[in-house]
Amino acid sequence: FRGVSGLVASAREGGLDLVSGLIAGARNMIGIGLATATAGVIVGTVTLTGIGQVMADLVEFVSGGNLIVMLIFVGILSLILGMGLPTTANYIVVSSLMAGVVVQLGAQSGLIVPLIAVHLFVFYFGIMADVTPPVGLASFAAAAVSGGDAIRTGFIAFFYSLRTVVLPFIFIFNTDLLLIDVTWLQGILVFIVSTVAILVFTAGTMGWFVTRSRIYESIALIGIAFLLFRPDFVMDRLQPPFADLPPAQLEQALAGAEPGDTLRLRVAGPDFLTLAPKETTLVVTVGTEQGGPARLAATGLLPDEVDGRVVLEEPMFGTPFSETLQGFDFYGDDPVTLTALRVPQHQWPQELVFLPALALLAGVVWLQRSRARREGVPA
Repeated sequence: FRGVSGLVASAREGGLDLVSGLIAGARNMIGIGLATATAGVIVGTVTLTGIGQVMADLVEFVSGGNLIVMLIFVGILSLILGMGLPTTANYIVVSSLMAGVVVQLGAQSGLIVPLIAVHLFVFYFGIMADVTPPVGLASFAAAAVSGGDAIRTGFIAFFYSLRTVVLPFIFIFNTDLLLIDVTWLQGILVFIVSTVAILVFTAGTMGWFVTRSRIYESIALIGIAFLLFRPDFVMDRLQPPFADLPPAQLEQALAGAEPGDTLRLRVAGPDFLTLAPKETTLVVTVGTEQGGPARLAATGLLPDEVDGRVVLEEPMFGTPFSETLQGFDFYGDDPVTLTALRVPQHQWPQELVFLPALALLAGVVWLQRSRARREGVPA
């Protein structure tokens, strides 16, 4: 009011801060830009040369078709590919090279995994490269701060990381841990149970819970953690989630299913490039169409029963499975056939498995508390 105003000075100071921020942001983006540009070259090379298919063939050959061995080998390759890369470039490289391998080989083995779970799986091992000697950049940085030996720090960090390396395998098989297709109540339950499970798993691997654990108690704790993480493993053996039907009953199965149900189809036939026999699994989501013929037409599949076999013709372009099945040779001497049909059936809630697991956990706690009191160890 008296002619004294800091508006101009404040505006000038704000403008200078804005320019300084833009300069700092541009400088910080140089490293990220170079890393992502290099990763883009790698992705382009993978796309143009078809090395992704070669990687899939290599993993399939080494694993011999075993699903767990395939995932372990993919994890090792992701760890190697992630060495020395910043986080952004790390994700781009491992996801472009290895995520498709898990999806392709998993489908051949009957494992259908959401793409986000696959990306998190390979990214987990790619990030583990930061603490894995001899390249572990994070280990070298930590050693520089602590003044310790860099290689020794890297090995200790790597062995600590191995205790949690089971988690990517868990959420590959149990996508509820990633809160995929769960309700609010289920999400809260998953959060509570998974927190208990990881604490129990850590106690089992460290050999200490209420007091120092004995061998059988550590084994029991790891088993309890597995039951809490994978209740479906037990429930699927008590009540299979799918029933097998003859492939010729595909139309009837679609007609009798509820909208939103998922049917699983096993397709076998010659490879388009090598003519070698291969298989894959299709997940068909039942639509809201009325009647089996309409629902079958919506899938784009063209089955025809010939000599007791259900032969598939090549799906029309733009239909749901046209890209998935384009790797099959539909015009060779050996036809592409539908070999299995699995429809969902009623199953008890998987959460029932938590009850015996928590009861066993209470038994371990009771044993250790009793032993701790006898030995005079504070619990």
